[in-house]
Amino acid sequence: MGIIFDETKRTFTLNTRESTYQMQVDAFGFLLHLYYGKSARGCMDYLLTYADRGFSANPYDAGEDRMYSLDVLPQEFPCRGNGDFRSPAIDVQYADGTYGCDLRYQSHVIREGKYRIPGLPAVYASEEEAQTLEICMEDPVTHLQVVLLYGVLPELDIITRSVRVINAGSQKVYLERLYSASLDFVSGSYDFLSFYGRHAMERNCQRTPVSHGSQVIGSRRGTSSHQYSPMMILAERETSERNGSCYAMNFMYSGGFKGEVEKDQYNQTRMSLGLMDEMFRYPLESGEVFYAPEVIMSYSASGLNRLSQNLHKCIRCHVCRGKYKEAVRPVLVNSWEASYFAFTGESICRLGESAAKAGIEMLVMDDGWFGKRDDDNSGLGDWYVNEKKLGMSLGELTKRINDMGLKFGIWFEPEMVNENSDLYRAHPDWALAVPGRKPVRGRNQLVLDFSRKEVVDAVFDQVCNVLDQGNIEYLKWDINRSIVDVYSASTHEQGRVLYDYVLGVYDFLERLTQRYPDMLIEGCSGGGGRFDAGMMYYTPQIWCSDNTDAVDRIRIQYGSSFGFPVSVVGSHVSAVPNHQTGRSTSLHTRGVVAMAGTFGYELDLGKLTEAELQEIREQIAEYHKYAPLIQNGLYYRLTNQFEGEVGAWAFVVEDKTEVLLNAVLLEIHGNMTVNYVKLQGLDTDAMYREKSSGKLYSGAAMMEAGVPLPVEFGEYRAYQMHFVRVDEENR
Repeated sequence: MGIIFDETKRTFTLNTRESTYQMQVDAFGFLLHLYYGKSARGCMDYLLTYADRGFSANPYDAGEDRMYSLDVLPQEFPCRGNGDFRSPAIDVQYADGTYGCDLRYQSHVIREGKYRIPGLPAVYASEEEAQTLEICMEDPVTHLQVVLLYGVLPELDIITRSVRVINAGSQKVYLERLYSASLDFVSGSYDFLSFYGRHAMERNCQRTPVSHGSQVIGSRRGTSSHQYSPMMILAERETSERNGSCYAMNFMYSGGFKGEVEKDQYNQTRMSLGLMDEMFRYPLESGEVFYAPEVIMSYSASGLNRLSQNLHKCIRCHVCRGKYKEAVRPVLVNSWEASYFAFTGESICRLGESAAKAGIEMLVMDDGWFGKRDDDNSGLGDWYVNEKKLGMSLGELTKRINDMGLKFGIWFEPEMVNENSDLYRAHPDWALAVPGRKPVRGRNQLVLDFSRKEVVDAVFDQVCNVLDQGNIEYLKWDINRSIVDVYSASTHEQGRVLYDYVLGVYDFLERLTQRYPDMLIEGCSGGGGRFDAGMMYYTPQIWCSDNTDAVDRIRIQYGSSFGFPVSVVGSHVSAVPNHQTGRSTSLHTRGVVAMAGTFGYELDLGKLTEAELQEIREQIAEYHKYAPLIQNGLYYRLTNQFEGEVGAWAFVVEDKTEVLLNAVLLEIHGNMTVNYVKLQGLDTDAMYREKSSGKLYSGAAMMEAGVPLPVEFGEYRAYQMHFVRVDEENR
């Protein structure tokens, strides 16, 4: 069983294949966290220690016992107002202006299957794959109820966390902070792994020692942002890719978030993740319920690669949905870097003809096909086809592309509006703007108020009207600015607007996926500005970054791999010199890097030579040969792409029979030394044959000594080596 309640000890134990999570209801009704780590048996309450800690306050129930303090004890869901001065998971203000919360255990329920969250994305699983634990806590004075939700997927080593807050009292309350998950560690020295960045250079891995005080990441931008990923890892100091204990929290939410690691006065560590508390003040009338977004948690005793693989399988198989959840995606070419806004229907058709000759399977028409849209200063919000610009109807264009043997896709930016648009002129109040102030523009556009249902409904109808005009099999959903002006005319409670905005986006996307179940939707926010597990519930792939430079992409995709599977990473071969960096790399190198993703092209195929087109045909054939292994194999980071001379990664079939090694030389020097890449995840007792050369390699030796890369002249050389395990008699 994944969840066990011991009535005698009053402990809840959550077991996965390789981990144990335990908490206990103590004599006062407080829910204390006991343990999360390698699989263990018995009750771990011996880990709790008691001493008179001076200025650490004592609950009234403890009487004169100064040795009991929540300022020291590990909490399962810490709150402000009961003597714990560390960072709380919940902060509540009441109608009389007071703060404070005193949550005590009331009841619990254990059931088969995985809980769901109304209006929010969440991990899903069958009754055979998961169990749910609900623990109801209540403040005895205000009757605020907090239901802690735990989903246990034993075979994946995954535990999910969410919170349901119910105002069971008679007075209005305000939620001013709500974290979905909090973990307390009574001992240990840890490193904090976070993933920072900027537009066109997202998810750089940063590893820093946890020191006294708080280390905080987050987004105030209304989206999960380019600046920080809503995913973080706590690892023991000596933890490597292959060894050591580590813990992950991955937030299934596409709006503002806050992640925090705090080391307290007694060297205890608290790890928390949830909603951004700035500009958040959510009102709950008597009887109302609030749902916190979900956090996916995992633990690994076998290093960071195993931790990532746990998250990869969870997201690929239990977050992503629809026809393309586990299917190999069509190889596409996007028109953006081929022509930007300067295209017609005929030029799109010419791109399609070149794509068909190259063996590409889908053509995507990007920004510029709608309203009055020849640059990024007008037209957003006017989702009707500009037939004058195209020179034909969308239905005609779609049919012509389909007749070439290609699928057809289209770009939208539904959440945005230009002031120079018919929509804005008709409904200026539909844009987020603070009364009496001029709005702050981003990319010369404003943000539509998706916290209002009538706005979501109107844009949804426009988008569907376009999609119904032809056989459109792909939609790219973009959002190209952050939210600054947080004010909605639909409510006087402005502290709820950003959360309700995200609910509006999810409502739109859920309706879209239900109406067009076979359509492939790709998320985008200037590339990776909303690259999160929440969006992956609706869009099984996300444009990883607007930066298509192969060398930068190696690093961006390296950081992304810590929390997200290859199958969600939108990655394309683009033109050189690269449009973002000016760097030139070979077509082969660009192809190897793009294959660590959904794979496609972002360039004007009409400008390529016949030799380059032939190489693209060969690349696509190679991709299809390796695609099942790439998408479903275990992903291993073999080098740190920010250190050393080589960026290397591998895909390994779970039964260890096949491996695809990928490596790119990041540096070249005179009289170059040999680089050896050590593989992981192989059968140590087996031999492997490299398919192109026919050479035999020892599985043990490849992991311990490595595979030598050729010493060749030229920068950014890339290599793919495909190894297959051979039987003894075939050696």
